[in-house]
Amino acid sequence: MARAQFQKGQKVWVECVGAWAQIEKVQPVWAKGFEEPVRVTYDVGLGREFLGHELLLPTEDPSAQIGENWRLMRARNKWQTAEDTPHHPFPGTYPVVVTDKADWGGWRVPGAEYDRDPDQIEFQARLIAASPRLMALAQRMVAAVDDAPDDAPPEMLLLARDARTLLKSVTDVLAAPETTGAAAPSRAA
Repeated sequence: MARAQFQKGQKVWVECVGAWAQIEKVQPVWAKGFEEPVRVTYDVGLGREFLGHELLLPTEDPSAQIGENWRLMRARNKWQTAEDTPHHPFPGTYPVVVTDKADWGGWRVPGAEYDRDPDQIEFQARLIAASPRLMALAQRMVAAVDDAPDDAPPEMLLLARDARTLLKSVTDVLAAPETTGAAAPSRAA
């Protein structure tokens, strides 16, 4: 038996097409003698009906936790000395953003890429290291506006809306909807 996994008007990701769509119709297929539909398809306006396993929902990523203390460290460039790279902002080293409690794991850049534009790589390293604090700031701003939306100035409402959209792009991932109460079909061998 099949149960509807999505509702009319719900925004879904159509995996095989690679596009977002909205459920226009939920179409159950009934068979005589069964109390529930034998199959449910969804019309999303893309020219054909889709089954539930072809559609994904945005859901919050459980691993999207803040509170990490990302930090910027300098690593010695074993292929170049400080004398070889006097034009670099920090000659003889390159930036490493450490994202683990131990002093390893995180973001590094290949030496050739660093040599191409060291100032840009230094900026990227500072930005990545500050990302958890910027995310926490955006979350606090959204929470402050959500707590008292009538007291917030119009510009703050716009900023909070943009922050909420940006946070969703970071914290949401695509996942199949959870099936509750539906029995998995058995296969006879």
